[in-house]
Order: sequence, then C-alpha cells, then structure tokens
Amino acid sequence: MAAKPARSQWEPCFNWLPDDIAIAIAVRLEVRDVCSLASCSRFWRALCASDCLWLAQCRKRWSALASDEASSSAFQGWRSFYINNHIKMAYRASSVIKFVEECSQNESLEVGYYLRAIQELCSMEAGFKDVQLFLFTRQSNALLNLIGLHYSILSLGIPPNEVIEALQSHHIAERQVCVNWFKLGRWFYGFRLPDESRSRKITLRELATSKEEPTLAMLDRGAIHEVLRVQITQLT
Repeated sequence: MAAKPARSQWEPCFNWLPDDIAIAIAVRLEVRDVCSLASCSRFWRALCASDCLWLAQCRKRWSALASDEASSSAFQGWRSFYINNHIKMAYRASSVIKFVEECSQNESLEVGYYLRAIQELCSMEAGFKDVQLFLFTRQSNALLNLIGLHYSILSLGIPPNEVIEALQSHHIAERQVCVNWFKLGRWFYGFRLPDESRSRKITLRELATSKEEPTLAMLDRGAIHEVLRVQITQLT
C-alpha cells in the first residue's frame, strides 16, 4: 500500500499565480482580510507585505494623505504609513468621542459642540473608512453616528446611497434623533411675535436622503441669523 503523501504535498501552491493578478485580488480585500491572507503561505505573506498593495490600501482610505506622504523625504514605506496613520486616527477619533460624550447633557448636544466635533474630523482628514470604524458603531451613541453621517455627506462628499448602505451594514440606520431649533419671533405691524420653537424627529437613514438636505443644511449653519439655538437629542 502506497504511503500517504506528506501534508505539504496536499497544500495548494500559488507560486504559479502572476503577482499582478494576486495583488489585484488582495487589493479588493479589507485590511483585516489581507492580514489573514498573509498567514496562509509564504507566497501570500511576501505578497501582502509589498508596497504596491499597501499603497492601494492607503489610497482607498486616505487619498489626500497618501499623496502628501509620497512626496516626503522621510517616507518609510506604505505598510508602515498605514499602521502609523491608523493608530493616529484611532487616538484622535477617541478624543472626538470623549469630547462629544462630555458635552452631551441628558443625551442632548448643542449645535456649537456638534460643529466643533465635525471641524476636528476635518482637521484630522478622516476618511469614510475612519468614520465607519470609529463612529458608525453600535457602541457609539446616535449623536456620534449623526456626526459621522454629517461629515461623510457634507465634508467628504460621499453619495447618500453609500452612506445609507454603511449605516445599514452597521445596524444603526433606524436610530432616531430629535433636532430642536428656536427661531427669533417675526415682526408684525411694529410688534415682535414670541420666539418660535420647532422640532423634527428623524432616523439616520432618513437624514441621509436628499429630501432631508434642508435639515442637514440647518445643522451645518448652526445658530446664525434668525435661528437662536439648535439642539440635537438622541432618542434611540
């Protein structure tokens, strides 16, 4: 009876696969899947450490930052850049989360603090993937989810349908917030009418649709002109 072949003879060999095709496969994966793929064999480990693969991953996540880093004389390689920048983004995102949580009173947030959190996301040049990793989580409250939604649509220019898809994949699309705003009373025949108070209860999915652009635009303007105050409260 013939002896059973050694285990290595049964393992698939990918050495025949052209590098460009292998990289094209790996580029389409999420980073966590690339790391898992690297543990499959020596071939994939070497390929998953290649600069061209990590350049593609960096461009997918931070296109502007990747362009700036490539021109730096101190550039150390795209894999190192990805790891270091991910750590920096995680640290700065945690600061934004802490700031919002500290400024939230009774699960409500004044629009000035809300806009300051969005400005911080702009200054750190967070990408849409960063928003999904750090703000579109069920552990984060609905106010943080809303900040991520607002930043993605109005600052990054992500199409609403892609934002809705991300909300649904993270199971937060049906979370509700209530937007309250207070308007200066109008003048009527020389008399100023009482200030007006209005509110709008809405889900995150609805806020991402085009028909709710006025609501997002009002949040983006904040308390200016006739609007005395804007407050956002999480409901679910």
